[in-house]
Amino acid sequence: MFYLPYNKNLKEFSRQLRNQSTLSEVLLWNELKQGKMKGFQFNRQKPLGCYIVDFYCKKLKLVIEIDGCSHDNDEAYLNDIERQKVLESLDLSFLRFDDRDVKRDLNSVLIAIENFIADNPPAPFVKGVARSDGGL
Repeated sequence: MFYLPYNKNLKEFSRQLRNQSTLSEVLLWNELKQGKMKGFQFNRQKPLGCYIVDFYCKKLKLVIEIDGCSHDNDEAYLNDIERQKVLESLDLSFLRFDDRDVKRDLNSVLIAIENFIADNPPAPFVKGVARSDGGL
């Protein structure tokens, strides 16, 4: 089983973020929730390690981030890159979309996510049988 570190101190803040979602987050969430994206379960504003990501699918090990205007400066960009590197070191994949693209062309965003799923299907899990990566 694949477990990520979890900072329980972020739980309340992640709840606040869910209650203060941006329009682009709401638009994308409406397409991801309840298994609408190819049957995969996504979480929103999910604490992972010492970070909170916009969307996360455990089975795909996929983080989806929406970058709005608060990400349009050098410091935020560098923080985003560092954060992404840390989470990728935990064997997570990233898709990053601009806030304006989600609002203006949601269909293209959804196609990009579908293409990621098609190109990166989750490894089948068979209880009690060793996988090629040495896990169970």
